[in-house]
Amino acid sequence: MAFSCNGGKRSEAAVVSVASLRGPSSVAMIRLIDSLSREEAPSFRVEVFTEPLQVRKLMLTDSVDIAVLPTTMAALLYNKGVDYRMAAVPLWGTLYLCGTDTSIRTVEDLKGKKVFLMAKGMTPDVMFRHLLWRNGLEPYADVALDYRFPTHTDLANAAMAGRAPMCVLTEPYLSQALNANPALHVLLDLNEEWARVESAPVAETALVVRSAFAEASPEAVSAFVEAYRASVEWVNANPDSAAALAVQYGINPDSAAVAGSVPRCNMRVEAASEVRKAIIDYLRVFYDMEPETIGGKMPDEEFIVK
Repeated sequence: MAFSCNGGKRSEAAVVSVASLRGPSSVAMIRLIDSLSREEAPSFRVEVFTEPLQVRKLMLTDSVDIAVLPTTMAALLYNKGVDYRMAAVPLWGTLYLCGTDTSIRTVEDLKGKKVFLMAKGMTPDVMFRHLLWRNGLEPYADVALDYRFPTHTDLANAAMAGRAPMCVLTEPYLSQALNANPALHVLLDLNEEWARVESAPVAETALVVRSAFAEASPEAVSAFVEAYRASVEWVNANPDSAAALAVQYGINPDSAAVAGSVPRCNMRVEAASEVRKAIIDYLRVFYDMEPETIGGKMPDEEFIVK
């Protein structure tokens, strides 16, 4: 279900259409969403969707000017000929290992343990297996990986109920689980682990722009990126107020989870041209491990807006 900030239709050429996802990327945008909802003639119209595939559908038909979605999906679509290019990175890793075994202090401590993950081949799984390998552990042999809970929601619910005593969760599911089950703790910040072994942060989320729109209206792209950056700075400084707005605008009904997740979402808007190496290094891991997740090849130089 989509949520429109101003309820308008994309009939006016001056109104820039933006698609985002219900989760940290939209929480990061919530100050901007709130501001737009109170403008009589907003320059941007933001719609928030539940699933990446909904955003993907809009991109396949050139029905949106700007979109926020996982970096891997952005690369996949680009490699399939969908003409959107990456302009910025708004989120730098939301993945954590949580559980009840507080003896886990390092990745190496996971040898001989079982870890629950959602959906083999998805981003959390690929990233976690890569971290095991980089720390000298063989996935499945040294560390048992269990995929019986196939979605983020399934896995978070299992963690809350004690049926997944050690698992990899992304925000805000992590905060929901921690609030519901006091026996759970954050055992490892997997974003920090990634930065340690890769010497670069996790370029998890992409802000992409339709190429024709970017060429025709570069000032509009810049204005949106700056507005998104200002929103992120406000959210980081005011997590409780941001959580209240997230509830108000239907992003997430759990204000406590949203407020708790903000410090762990690594919200920071960076121009893609300034962090090109981090983006390419991130995508190369997926290309090496699960190449089909990014379209079977590395995107060319035109993928990132200069």
